[in-house]
Amino acid sequence: MLTFDDCLGMSELTEGEIDAIAEHEHIPEICALELGEFLCHRAGGLNKIRRFIIDDIEHAEERGNEKHAQELKAILHIFDSNHPEAH
Repeated sequence: MLTFDDCLGMSELTEGEIDAIAEHEHIPEICALELGEFLCHRAGGLNKIRRFIIDDIEHAEERGNEKHAQELKAILHIFDSNHPEAH
């Protein structure tokens, strides 16, 4: 049986990126991992993931949770570095 860590290791995404997808879509991490991998291989999918992260940042800022917004900004920076084609 594959574990979450096994699947994450085969993924093109980081755990932080998966967490951001899960947060945005209100789904469990394993489902977010599956969705993220699906989107990585679809036209416009990386842009969609990027938008999820930006939406999460905006939502955290609206709630006044600056610490979480900063964490998400770091995740976005890593995502942009790993997926420059998403711009």
